[in-house]
Amino acid sequence: MNNKFFSFLQQHYYELFKITLFAFAALIVIWLMPREVKFQYEYSKGKPWQQEPLFAPFDFAIFKSDEAIRLERQAVLEKIYPYFVLDQEKTDAGRQRLQTFFNQAKPADTVKGLSKQQQLSVLLSIYDSIQNRGVVTYHPTFENLKSSDNIDVIKNKVVYRAKFGDVYTVKSAYDKAQSIIDTLKGIDKKLFSEILANGFVQNLSYDERMTTAENDVALAQISPTYGMVQEGELIISAGELVDNEKFNEINSLRIAYEQRVGTKSEQNALIAGQAVLILAIFLALFFFLKIIRKDVYDELRNINFLLMLILMILIPSFYLITYNPQLIILMPFGLLPIILITFFDTRITMMVYLLTITLLGLVVPNPYFFMFSQLVIGFVVLFGLEKHNRRIYFFQTSIYIFLGYVIVYLGFNLIQEGGLSNFNWITMGAYALNALFTMLGLPLIFFLEWAFGSITDLTLLELSNTNTPLLRELAQKAPGTFQHSMQVANLSEEALFEIGGNTLLARTGALYHDIGKMDNPVYFVENQMGGYNPHDDISASESARIIVEHVTKGIEKARKAKLPEQIIDFIRTHHGNRRVEYFYFMEQKAHPGLSLDERDFSYHGPIPFSKETAVVMMADSVEAASRSMKSPTEQKINDLIENIIKKQMDNNQFVNANITLKEISTVKKILKKKLMNIYHVRIAYPD
Repeated sequence: MNNKFFSFLQQHYYELFKITLFAFAALIVIWLMPREVKFQYEYSKGKPWQQEPLFAPFDFAIFKSDEAIRLERQAVLEKIYPYFVLDQEKTDAGRQRLQTFFNQAKPADTVKGLSKQQQLSVLLSIYDSIQNRGVVTYHPTFENLKSSDNIDVIKNKVVYRAKFGDVYTVKSAYDKAQSIIDTLKGIDKKLFSEILANGFVQNLSYDERMTTAENDVALAQISPTYGMVQEGELIISAGELVDNEKFNEINSLRIAYEQRVGTKSEQNALIAGQAVLILAIFLALFFFLKIIRKDVYDELRNINFLLMLILMILIPSFYLITYNPQLIILMPFGLLPIILITFFDTRITMMVYLLTITLLGLVVPNPYFFMFSQLVIGFVVLFGLEKHNRRIYFFQTSIYIFLGYVIVYLGFNLIQEGGLSNFNWITMGAYALNALFTMLGLPLIFFLEWAFGSITDLTLLELSNTNTPLLRELAQKAPGTFQHSMQVANLSEEALFEIGGNTLLARTGALYHDIGKMDNPVYFVENQMGGYNPHDDISASESARIIVEHVTKGIEKARKAKLPEQIIDFIRTHHGNRRVEYFYFMEQKAHPGLSLDERDFSYHGPIPFSKETAVVMMADSVEAASRSMKSPTEQKINDLIENIIKKQMDNNQFVNANITLKEISTVKKILKKKLMNIYHVRIAYPD
């Protein structure tokens, strides 16, 4: 039994490891998903109730709407007046200083019948009449106060109400004093004005702490609810319109329902329900990849990548929903389809994205609006990044994401509110930030390329630029090989465009497939400009070694230049494990009867394992052989291509590649057509 078990593990360990990855990812999601009971009904203000009659399952309070609470808060705050403190000590100190100034001025003993003491009494009465009302210290709050507004003044621990217009500033206090002085007789007016000019003190100050405390007490008394619904009471009937009152009752039931902790058994049932749904979603993704997209499923790297992206979106979203659900609006969900469409196709992108937002729909507030808006954003990304080979498209897509959010928000406002009275500019700002965060996709893509060894069109475009250092070096050291590589790239791109495949990957791989020839360029016929052939001076076995070595040398140069493995694959496979026929037969001719080791005259492989590497092998062999044709004709080109590709198929060079016989036939037609164009061969029309 144990032997069978271990034998089973050895035969299926790779498959079991993939299943384990899906299970592990599902367990992480189950563990981190917020434990909230979800309200089972969908409803919208202004629309009929589509479900069966709704009865209250338990007693609950009716919550006021946000607008009602806002108006109530506003009304309460209007009844709370700002507090000011009148400092009697400052008033008395100023009064004492005023007397000192008066005595130091040495006024006459009598002025028009008033004695010095009488004049001082008049001066102090003017001072007291103004200072007792208060000379205020400036505070920014005053900018919102009118003269007719009430204020509460605290004087000697006693509060009395006054008008803000009844208190003075330093300037208005002096102006008031001057107007009193002008009406008096029997005083030294000039002396009074000089003393009072610097005599008033700012004895009235705004008490922010007291005012805030009073506001807080008043606001705390506002109840968030205004009534109760009893258990069993009918909330709404089937088909009844969801007006403002019904909407508040249903919304209150939803809030109460989701806030209920429940018993231990209810909590366990909640966890079990979440686990079932999460496992169902991950199973859907598993079978989608295994059955429909086996090419993606076969690569363990792809599965790791997809599961990591899903968790990268889910984990921070769960955190926000748990601790501050209002901030979920800032979560850049558009990042997921942006990254997916860069590495995969639209089917993978939409499937993974839909399953991810479905998981989030189980726990987000207002799931219908969330699902609808995120579905729109998914399509916006797909259309915006249909071509993702230029950075500008990523910036444009961020703008489209913002517009998508705005349009959905406006649409829901018109449906639910019957207008734009509740349009919120803060929400618009949050959507703008959300779209801005999606621009992180570009640096994230480059990081993920490095981390997972993947390759994107952006990188391929950069590598296919013939001004890269490696291709420039190839053009200088082996110009014939460089021209050959360019032709192979063009032929491969054209063929793959016709049969379907990654044309940019094949083009880039073809440009680098012969970089190993740079070390000994003259040993390759395309670089032999004159009549001299260095192979004439060495043995056939040595020539074969040099020819075969250009593959291994190319791999070394590519790794030194840090080319992606996907490009190095073209260097490895473009000759497969075929034999260098010419030098093999030359060695046999030079040493008849000698048994030769074919491995010394064969490339080390591997054979092509993708449609792209198979097409590059065909294009490389055909283009190289066509250079030796004399007076090429349609028939010669046709025979050349048929013979070369037939020999490759006879040598089993394409058995590991996902290319069909029909596609190989199409490739041959494309190669014939392109070579006839290159050599300006006329098609022979029948008489």
